[in-house]
Amino acid sequence: MKRITVFCGSSDGSEYIYKAQAALLGKTLATREIELVYGGAKIGLMGAVADAVLQYGGKVTGVLPYFLSGKEVAHEGLTELILVDTMHERKALMHDLCDGIIALPGGYGTMEELFEMLTWGQLGLHNKPIGLLNINGYYDGLIELIQGMADKGFLKKADQKMLLTNDNIDKLLANMSGYIAPPTNKWITEEEM
Repeated sequence: MKRITVFCGSSDGSEYIYKAQAALLGKTLATREIELVYGGAKIGLMGAVADAVLQYGGKVTGVLPYFLSGKEVAHEGLTELILVDTMHERKALMHDLCDGIIALPGGYGTMEELFEMLTWGQLGLHNKPIGLLNINGYYDGLIELIQGMADKGFLKKADQKMLLTNDNIDKLLANMSGYIAPPTNKWITEEEM
């Protein structure tokens, strides 16, 4: 993996460990020479991961809608900042630029981004690894919900396994590096999206 997209919160959260782990992820990516693609903001976990990548000599590409750049959230020290028109365009470009995806703690936006990437994988539109860094049990409830989806017949077990989860950055990256996408029958093509 040469580039990883990170979806995460634009706030720090209520516990310091979230920001500390975001910074550690950034350091780890930089030291492994993996470029960061993210939402382009200088605030919250987004800023923490980007700042750490830059601090340790890595490259960072931010993708930010014009309407958010005007609210003074754009990170001005990035390797590259790409401004787009819409949130959907942002997410699609972040997907196109990466070899894998990691979700850190976040709110509605992070969940929406994560689930769209999972859905695209389920539909066979990509075969990129998708990791969930479960910092301090943040995603325990989501993992339980997804297990329930599978148990109740709303999610195939193979599709459940598309979401790689770990609370350790090195182990998560190792799982992502060895990821093999489940075979799927493409329901739709990218052109039909």
